[in-house]
Amino acid sequence: YNKSRSWLLSGAVPPGVAAACIAAIDVLETEPQHVKRVWENRNHLLEGFKDAGFDTGNSETPIIPVMCGKSKISKDLAEHLWTKGIFVLPIFFPMVARDKARIRVQLCTKHTIEQLDRSLEAFKEGGRKLGII
Repeated sequence: YNKSRSWLLSGAVPPGVAAACIAAIDVLETEPQHVKRVWENRNHLLEGFKDAGFDTGNSETPIIPVMCGKSKISKDLAEHLWTKGIFVLPIFFPMVARDKARIRVQLCTKHTIEQLDRSLEAFKEGGRKLGII
């Protein structure tokens, strides 16, 4: 029963989570500097990924995919990053096609440029080690 995409990607939202989402939207509507900052962070990191030679797909959101191809590579890269204190999510089959595994990088307004640059260095180290750059 849990093999279809619609089942894997669905679930009821608890009331507390729904309330937190509504409150977050209220903040974003009244404090636009947060939206500006997350886009600045995204653009900084995306430029660094591209300069390093990573395939970042065609994302137009603050969630940046770092394409890995094989599931094992995405898992190994996520593990490498974890050892460097960086938490990312490897996305692999059945969530994406078998040859479209990736790391999902999610940014927020609280990330500093120094943190992003440290993350980028760890990505480059892992990417070279695993042969994706």
